[in-house]
Amino acid sequence: MADEQTMTDLKDLGGAVEGTVAPATPTAPLREKIVDKQGRAYATGRRKDAVARVWVKPGTGKITVNGRDQEVYFARPTLRLVINQPFGLTDRVGQYDVIATVKGGGLSGQAGAVLHGIAQALTRFEPALRSPVKAAGFLTRDSRAVERKKYGKAKARRSFQFSKR
Repeated sequence: MADEQTMTDLKDLGGAVEGTVAPATPTAPLREKIVDKQGRAYATGRRKDAVARVWVKPGTGKITVNGRDQEVYFARPTLRLVINQPFGLTDRVGQYDVIATVKGGGLSGQAGAVLHGIAQALTRFEPALRSPVKAAGFLTRDSRAVERKKYGKAKARRSFQFSKR
């Protein structure tokens, strides 16, 4: 039993194996930059019943929704805050222009759809930003929607008022 090795011997051998190289971390992003002929990145964002088509290009930070400025279209400051979240997270405030067309749903759903579209388009323009944006949950479509009304019920789950007599 002279061949037995102790744990300390194995620890010393761990770094001294010849011919092996530690795997290098990839410096290049795993995905490629996807832009059209005008240098814009395109993505579709969805939330509830709203669908947003979003184009992102380098610029001064102007956001246009359905041909109108974001302050006009989304009058509530909370909705504008929602839209600008991906830029604040990645420290890209004022570096990209956004053109979005939104259909369906209400204003809150449309703001969520534009957020989703901006996050997707931003990761297509700069693939290195994918990991922080994904960690924040902006690339995942929020699948929550209104539940349908059932027959024999007042609403989706609420029953009619019970009458004893």
